[in-house]
Amino acid sequence: MPLDLTPSQALGLWHAVAVEQVREDGRDLTLRQLAILLEIYLVPPPHTVRGLAARLGVTKPVITRALDTMGEQGLVTRVRDERNRRNVVIKRTVEGALYLEHLGDVIIAKARAQNS
Repeated sequence: MPLDLTPSQALGLWHAVAVEQVREDGRDLTLRQLAILLEIYLVPPPHTVRGLAARLGVTKPVITRALDTMGEQGLVTRVRDERNRRNVVIKRTVEGALYLEHLGDVIIAKARAQNS
């Protein structure tokens, strides 16, 4: 389904999705947290705090704070790398996968509604 959107229509779609998320989901992820979560789920693993910080151009403490919040919400987990105990590997969770699958469904539904 190719979409040809103007910038205003694209922002309208983003707005509709954001409003739906606020209404439906109590997690209230920041844009930074969502970007980190998408990086973890859409880019093949492994993912480390250091790697995520470099990829997103932020500091390791920024990633750590975001992961703390997302971990409390069950969207990701962290485990020590058995090969290098200094590294922490970020793992996907079923709850995180379901969250993003639902978000994808919301985006599709809002895009279709906008094109109707």
